[in-house]
Amino acid sequence: MTISGVEQAGRILRVLHVEDAELDHQLILAELGRAGLRVVLERLDSLPMVLAALDQPWDAILSDYNLPGFSGLHVLEALQQRNSPIPFILVSGEIGEDTAVAAMRNGASDYLLKNNLARLAPALVHAIEAADSERARLAADEELVRSKQRLHQLAGHLQTSVELERAAIAREIHDDVGGSLTALKFDLAWIDRHAQEAEVRQRVAAALETVNSAIEASQRIMHNLRPAILEQGLVAALQWMTARFERRTGVEAALRLGEERLALPSGVPLVAYRTAQEALTNVAKHSGATRVDIELSLDSGVLTLEIRDNGHGIEPQALGKERSFGIRGLHERAATVGGWVDLSSTPGHGTSLILTVPLDADAIDALDDATDFGDSTTQSIWGRL
Repeated sequence: MTISGVEQAGRILRVLHVEDAELDHQLILAELGRAGLRVVLERLDSLPMVLAALDQPWDAILSDYNLPGFSGLHVLEALQQRNSPIPFILVSGEIGEDTAVAAMRNGASDYLLKNNLARLAPALVHAIEAADSERARLAADEELVRSKQRLHQLAGHLQTSVELERAAIAREIHDDVGGSLTALKFDLAWIDRHAQEAEVRQRVAAALETVNSAIEASQRIMHNLRPAILEQGLVAALQWMTARFERRTGVEAALRLGEERLALPSGVPLVAYRTAQEALTNVAKHSGATRVDIELSLDSGVLTLEIRDNGHGIEPQALGKERSFGIRGLHERAATVGGWVDLSSTPGHGTSLILTVPLDADAIDALDDATDFGDSTTQSIWGRL
């Protein structure tokens, strides 16, 4: 008989044998030895001793059904209560089909009759290898979760770094470029007042126009890098953004507000602003829409921002593109404040993007437990921006 995996590795198996008959214990030990398995088989027949032994690192448990004062199902139940991954095999001389089915349903790996032990070694090896595979799968799942958490942390750190860098660049533009352009404008104005030649004054007027354009461009860049309008609140920022979007693109834009004044945690306004900014940029570039509706509401402690357009929608395959970083960035940005983004689109019938951010513990508790919106118990990393 060939036993793969466990036998090939030369592994010594630690097996707990719950059995009151020494003869049956020796028969099982001999059967496993004939199969080529290296087994340390420890026999116990007292329920308290068995329950104490369940906390030890066993490779498997073999158990009789009828024992003095208890049954193998009591052992199985105790094993399940411990949430233990140790495989359990019922080996009995008298067990009915209903009992065997009940044992399998309650978590037993297998069941055998004592008068037919030929299948014992393969069943034991199969149960151990299945348990090893399950442990490996659980370990891989845990590592995947940790990896995703590290990626979320990295994405959050990158988002924070980007915003800090944007703020630094905006300050430099305001202090250095803006200051220099303003000084240049004053100098040109002085020359314009004191110049006598018409040609010089004409050149000065052209230079002033260029400087004014540069000042407007620097102000626009500063707004995009670090929206100073947010200091007046998210509502004012969205009103400004909506009006500017409509003037710039010619697309009709409507903003609907649940309430004018919103007291939001630090960091949330910037995330909502950037989400709306990214959504409107995509509308202008890709949607072909003629109308955009933006709705901001705060209900039961949950902030919701929805941007809808009547464009041609997004093809499903477009969302799965390897370089579709805009949408992924929105998901990561929302996660930094414990929120999430839902995107729905029907080709030919427009697109809807919804940002949802629970703002307090009661709002989070009221949501569906299956909803995955990140860790909302930690302070937002945007708080210091």
